[in-house]
Amino acid sequence: MSKKIKKFICAIDGGASSGKTTMAKLVGKKYNFSVLYSGLLFRYAAKMVMEKKPKNKVKFLKKKFSNINYEKVKKINLHTPKISSYSAIIAKEIKIRKIIKSFQKKYVQKKRRVVLEGRDMSQIFPNADVKFFVVCRPLKIAAKRRWLQIRKKKQKTSLNEVKKDLIKRDYLDKHRRHSPLVKASDSWYINTAKLNIKGVISKASLIIDRRIKSKYGS
Repeated sequence: MSKKIKKFICAIDGGASSGKTTMAKLVGKKYNFSVLYSGLLFRYAAKMVMEKKPKNKVKFLKKKFSNINYEKVKKINLHTPKISSYSAIIAKEIKIRKIIKSFQKKYVQKKRRVVLEGRDMSQIFPNADVKFFVVCRPLKIAAKRRWLQIRKKKQKTSLNEVKKDLIKRDYLDKHRRHSPLVKASDSWYINTAKLNIKGVISKASLIIDRRIKSKYGS
């Protein structure tokens, strides 16, 4: 089936630690689609600004993203509390969002068959073939999952600190002026707290397969 799919965009939006990253990875693997993790782009931008402290952030990042190697970016450890906090702050800046949006558009044009994971992919790509809005509710389940991930990396933090960070990040994402975290009217809602990963992929696959069939035939 995958060989006849010339172009397909699957947008996966959701809050912090909702499970959207794992979902995007496995959907990409199943359908042999490229996967673009939008959050990594903002994290990378945050890391570069924090390290280099440029006088003009916009000019600096425009140059950085003009020749960015996304495969190398994926290998950098960008999941630290400081980077997480600062990436949420710079994500509110419209000029920086435009730089990253430009990269996202070029990436999709080049790869053509893509899973896009982030907070506002359905807004940036309103004509995506399939859109998902992923949550993990109640929040305590998302917090515990994230805390266990951090512990595996031998980073020290408390479950309560993780929960506070998730609340803060979701608040910033939902209340930012530009491209806030909202469910698109045509997005499929998935609560990962109520499903294991096999259940999530199974549910998503039914929706994706149906769309592929309607677009390309059986």
